[in-house]
Amino acid sequence: MSAQKRLMDICLALVLSLVLGPIMLILALLILIRDGRPVFYRSERMKRPDQAFQLLKFRTMTEDKNDSGVTAGYKAVRVTRMGHWLRRHRLDELPQLFNILRGDMSFVGPRPPLRCYVDMHPALYARVLQNRPGVTGLATLYFYHREEKFLAACATAAEAQEIYIRRCIPMKARLDLIWAKNQSLCYDSQLIYETVVRVFSRPGQKTAPT
Repeated sequence: MSAQKRLMDICLALVLSLVLGPIMLILALLILIRDGRPVFYRSERMKRPDQAFQLLKFRTMTEDKNDSGVTAGYKAVRVTRMGHWLRRHRLDELPQLFNILRGDMSFVGPRPPLRCYVDMHPALYARVLQNRPGVTGLATLYFYHREEKFLAACATAAEAQEIYIRRCIPMKARLDLIWAKNQSLCYDSQLIYETVVRVFSRPGQKTAPT
């Protein structure tokens, strides 16, 4: 990551943290009151093929110690009432500002993968994770809704795993590598702008995967 890209991440994350901080505090209190602890959902993701970090989100589902793999249709029964509202308005993603400030993530980049998928495809992710994972990116903008449809129809963990590995990983990686080849601050700014436009123009849909 270039020094200019990191500086843009820090400045934008600081501004948004100050502006959205009160909202995040209110949301945390509402989750605590309605759904109890924990308020945050922590998921191990990969920053590089050999380095993991804890991705932060507001908790939107009941806990399951045996939970694994990507979010799919068979997990829908675990989404809380508060969680449905948070997801509908994309507010569950706000804590990732802290991941950006800590240097785990950037605003723009490939979505951080689970360790199991990196272990399955080491050569592919060695290329994808040459760039710091992001909150949004080319794959998030132009493939996520198709991915969501694929996974929403999955009734079992095995089905979701098969669909994600066969249909989602290759396309997402292809788009991530296209972005990496053309990456610049102007391009990143364009993708951030497009993400904001889609968030506010499609209020009933998420714009970033879990």
